[in-house]
Amino acid sequence: MKQHILFVDDQAGFVNAAAIFLAKKGYRVSKAYDGVEALEKVAEEIPDLIILDVMMPRLDGWSTLESLQSSPQTATIPVLMLTALKEEDDMKHSFATGCTWFYGKPISDLEDFVLVIRNILESTAADEEA
Repeated sequence: MKQHILFVDDQAGFVNAAAIFLAKKGYRVSKAYDGVEALEKVAEEIPDLIILDVMMPRLDGWSTLESLQSSPQTATIPVLMLTALKEEDDMKHSFATGCTWFYGKPISDLEDFVLVIRNILESTAADEEA
């Protein structure tokens, strides 16, 4: 069964292009365009990984992550923060909030990005087996 990624970003064109690319790499991708929609999608089906932007309308990525971390049903979902906010304080805040990994936009190397995704998913699977 294909691993399921929820891709959350308010830039629809970027989300759609990334979803196509990730699908070609063998992943099943769901899309959400803000934190509120992301939480609704997670309530319907728990993904294997959430890729989450920080700056979004209605509910930003950090608040979305805090909400995910506060629930036992969703606290263990790995979250890859993908954002243009690349200062050290932004990274520290993301990790303190509970993200698994932090990746800066724009994505300059799609193969490297997929490698990060694969490593997160493999690490999570290994943790679950242990």
